[in-house]
Amino acid sequence: MIGSLTCVQVRQVDHDAVTELGLPSLLLMENAARGVCEAVVRMGLPGSVTILAGPGNNGGDGLAVARLLAAMAIPAKVFLIRGGKSLSKDAAENLDFLLKSGVPVSEPETSFIASHLKKVSQNDLLIDALLGTGIRGSVRTPFLEVIQAVNESGAKVLAVDVPSGLDCDLGMPCGVCVRADRTVTFVARKVGFLVSDAQEFTGEVEVCHIGIPQEWLIRWSQRPGQVCP
Repeated sequence: MIGSLTCVQVRQVDHDAVTELGLPSLLLMENAARGVCEAVVRMGLPGSVTILAGPGNNGGDGLAVARLLAAMAIPAKVFLIRGGKSLSKDAAENLDFLLKSGVPVSEPETSFIASHLKKVSQNDLLIDALLGTGIRGSVRTPFLEVIQAVNESGAKVLAVDVPSGLDCDLGMPCGVCVRADRTVTFVARKVGFLVSDAQEFTGEVEVCHIGIPQEWLIRWSQRPGQVCP
């Protein structure tokens, strides 16, 4: 088992798994989403599910989660927040899958999302797939307002890979950060999760393996420049 990963290492291991092993990036995203769905089932909440998806691959994970939950007859409200950005290739493909399968996806104003989140309770679940590991600087509009609304809601929160707004290298919020009850992170824990204050944002952390063999990961981590803490 490898230790924790930095933001750069996370991106590199994904890239190398695609280029060296030939694993399609959509397959890695599908496996990640399946792990999140398994965590949703284990949480066993009786209420509604709301998925907040951003424009990047983290949002793509969330869109894939919505489709896999629908396959399990677990409906979810899906809010896509682009923030003026184009969708990543894999996020765009997962959006297309959802729309073709008849699963509705809304792109409402921030005020509508905030109003919706005020109505949820502790029996409901919010899935945070807004921002991933690559955030730098301070969280900006509209993600800032959505994160604030998440933290003010009464629902349980499950973060996909990393709580949105958390610097996964430093374990500190980038201005604001989702406070999750549970984080399902992929491949390995992130370096910032080891910071004592980070648990305030991550909640309970579980590692989801996305189909990359451990032996290959161990060899990968032993390369010069890839030393994992």
